[in-house]
Amino acid sequence: MISAEKQRQRAFGKNARKGLSKQQRQAYSEAICRRVEALAVFQKAETVLLYAAFGAEASLDALAQRHPEKKICYPVCLEQYEMIAARPWDESSWYIGEYGIRTPILERSDLLRPEQIELILVPCTAFDASCRRVGMGKGYYDRFLVKCVHAVKLGVAFECQRVEHAAVDEFDVRLDGYVTEKRTF
Repeated sequence: MISAEKQRQRAFGKNARKGLSKQQRQAYSEAICRRVEALAVFQKAETVLLYAAFGAEASLDALAQRHPEKKICYPVCLEQYEMIAARPWDESSWYIGEYGIRTPILERSDLLRPEQIELILVPCTAFDASCRRVGMGKGYYDRFLVKCVHAVKLGVAFECQRVEHAAVDEFDVRLDGYVTEKRTF
């Protein structure tokens, strides 16, 4: 019953991050960004896929603000559970997408091929120390990650979202590592 366990873990992780105060989320997000910045893979990467925080997720906005030299792109969810990467031209190149997530406007962004991306920072609802993740349940990231053959794939979450063993199936992509406010897996 992986499906039922995934739903339980998804609810656990979402509630755990929502249980943090706004100040805690801000401080922990900053700690996560500092940890990411210290990683050699981040320092070397020219093209990085971030995400726009949603639903009390760890915010990576500081990475984009502090590193204008990098090609920062963001996911855009399309029909049929497909995801692409877009690099917005400026602050007017955004809208609030279907899931209530800040999303690049495709006509005001450069589109990147998956194989161009060197580092992907992946959100989750729950994760474990073996770098498995439980996402939101639609599979957008899992379908996209398999196409990103040159990218290091790092999960990003708050420590309170960690579970003993993430409920995964054969379609869930294992990540290369995880970064929380306390440690890097």
